[in-house]
Amino acid sequence: MDLFDDLPEPTQTAGASVKEVQSCPSEEFRGEKRKHDCGPKDEVLEDKAEDKKVCKELARLRGYVAARRGEREEMQDAHVLLPDMSNCLSSLPSQVSRLGYFAVFDGHGGARASQFAAENLHHTLASKFPKSNADNLDKLIKKCLLDTFRQTDDDFLKKASSQKPAWKDGSTATCMLVVDNVLYVANLGDSRAVLCRSEEGDEGCEKKCVTLALSKEHNPTIYEERIRIQRAGGTVRDGRVLGVLEVSRSIGDGQYKRCGVISTPDLRRCQLTPSDQFVILACDGLFKVFSPEEAIAYVRNVLQDVAVEQKEGQTEEEARFEAACQRLASEAVRRGCADNVTVILVSVGF
Repeated sequence: MDLFDDLPEPTQTAGASVKEVQSCPSEEFRGEKRKHDCGPKDEVLEDKAEDKKVCKELARLRGYVAARRGEREEMQDAHVLLPDMSNCLSSLPSQVSRLGYFAVFDGHGGARASQFAAENLHHTLASKFPKSNADNLDKLIKKCLLDTFRQTDDDFLKKASSQKPAWKDGSTATCMLVVDNVLYVANLGDSRAVLCRSEEGDEGCEKKCVTLALSKEHNPTIYEERIRIQRAGGTVRDGRVLGVLEVSRSIGDGQYKRCGVISTPDLRRCQLTPSDQFVILACDGLFKVFSPEEAIAYVRNVLQDVAVEQKEGQTEEEARFEAACQRLASEAVRRGCADNVTVILVSVGF
């Protein structure tokens, strides 16, 4: 059994596979080169293998964010955009050229859990990320993500319980770690991540767009989640844990941890390809009024809009993605979503 829920491979089209080419990371993600001390024998081997060395052609990723308070009195969402988080680490495995991080946190019962996760989770992730070369990098990244979520939850609960009165905040989490051209998505709760990918249509037809789920929803009405809660001595009433909490996995929510609410994320891995267009990460405020397919279609329509205003210093593509992100969040509010709405739109280009 694989370590992750892998997403399907794209339909093979001309030039659709990620090629190994003699190129270096784009300026947007360029970091310091990692140096290794080698003896004379190593130098000879390196000289002989010089022609065989190649770098991966890294996808160009740009992140855009839009946040709306809706009808709530307080903004309880938080978000993080780190297209290049290499400065958070002391070192990286030499086979890794780029590390990026994008995350959405949807707080409930207050904004403290979501803010804590936004401020701390990526630092914990950086401290636990593999430091040296390894053949089993996927396995190490999985362990890193699981340990990071557990420690972030433990750290917040420790802080929350030390307050008087104790904090009762909780938060969902949908975090996308980008390792070169591979997406690792870890999520808790009902915030989501979806990918727009072009697939070859029937013979003679144009390419079609497919929506791939990069996350898994956790609520107590799902059979596996409900069984775990009941075995822990909790109950599910009106689709909520103890009739109150809408999600079955979260950071924080200390009063529900004894009832089977856990902080173990689901993990999914996806290899980026030239067929990929963009990723949407958003809290449930968006998906209460948009299906994933509708959200993808809405963004694509805006990207084709010739009337998008271009700000100084922006390329036309950047202006379109910025407009798509802002309009998507505003449209969720216009459609009647009273909840906080936070949308991160990540463009993908090769």
